[in-house]
Amino acid sequence: MRRRIGVVVAVLLLAVGLGVPAAGAGAHMLVGIQDDAQTVYGNPTTTFALLRQLRTQIVRINLIWGGAPHGVANTRRPAHPQDPSDPAYDWTLYDRAARYAAQNGIQVLFTILFVPKWANGGAAKNVPPNNYNDLRNFAYAAAERYSGHYIPVNDDGDEVIVPPVKKWLAWNEPNNPNWLKQSSGGRFVSPSSYAHICNAIYTGVHNTNFAGEQVACGATGPRGNNQASSDRPSMSPLAFMRAARSAGMRKMDAYAHHPYYGKPTETPAALPNGGAVTLGNIRTLIALSNKLFGRKPIWITEYGYQTRPDRLFAVSYGNQARYLTEAYAIARRTPQVALMIWFMLKDDTNIDAGWQSGFLTATGKKKPAFNAFRRLPH
Repeated sequence: MRRRIGVVVAVLLLAVGLGVPAAGAGAHMLVGIQDDAQTVYGNPTTTFALLRQLRTQIVRINLIWGGAPHGVANTRRPAHPQDPSDPAYDWTLYDRAARYAAQNGIQVLFTILFVPKWANGGAAKNVPPNNYNDLRNFAYAAAERYSGHYIPVNDDGDEVIVPPVKKWLAWNEPNNPNWLKQSSGGRFVSPSSYAHICNAIYTGVHNTNFAGEQVACGATGPRGNNQASSDRPSMSPLAFMRAARSAGMRKMDAYAHHPYYGKPTETPAALPNGGAVTLGNIRTLIALSNKLFGRKPIWITEYGYQTRPDRLFAVSYGNQARYLTEAYAIARRTPQVALMIWFMLKDDTNIDAGWQSGFLTATGKKKPAFNAFRRLPH
């Protein structure tokens, strides 16, 4: 049960920094963090206090459609898929994160990701849905719920405001097999799949007809081998962009990319080898995005430098702080870059499979990068 409302919208928009800008404010780059382990599944009280201490402006969160733990629609197909109050949906963790973000004056960027088994014939979560209308309907329901015009009624009959979320990202690194199936029969199918994914999420969000919605597509990883028949096929970002455009990907409000470094000796300004796109040559990607999709904002939705105990990509604590400052300076002086999100807040406890680019160690000790991030221009 739910109803749309209008009277609380202005208050909610101000709470998350989406209201009218202050006098003299101009175009700027939002500074943010992603760490789902802390923001969604951890202790939100301590996590969002830390994010506020870091002067975080936006937090990126994976909004799992299904196929993975805590998927909104994991269990069954909703009878009314565009209605966020359908009993097949469970938004509990994401509502909580959105409320804590709003209370701390932080915007949210939701990444719609992964496929429930009922939507792709029981296949793996990185296999596209059989019918992209299912994904479009989910995107509509999500944008409706987090529109700022929606108040659900809980089991006690109380109305509980859900804060607005106006920034959306279609998938994560669709040129990487971890996130989207890449090839079939010795040829790449991921660009065509992703063109449908981008179009479905863009259409679903914008069909709600609420003002201010922005949907970014791309979220491309920095490199790929372009070998469809390899053991781990992947596509380089520029090749993927061209192929997705040819497959029909056209509509988006921003293009997103993850310009990670490739080796510990590589500084943010260094030029990469091969077809990789890092911060060192990000303008190459921007030029191609402008050509293929028109001039749009560029969102850097994931970036970071790992430290020990990572064994392959670790830089020193001091270099992590220096490279962070340098990377954000490069992004800030690059035309069209509108936001940049660091991954992550706190190191993973799993040394082998996790990521170690946090501002805190796994035990909670602050690295020098903590203060470097806090001192970034806003």
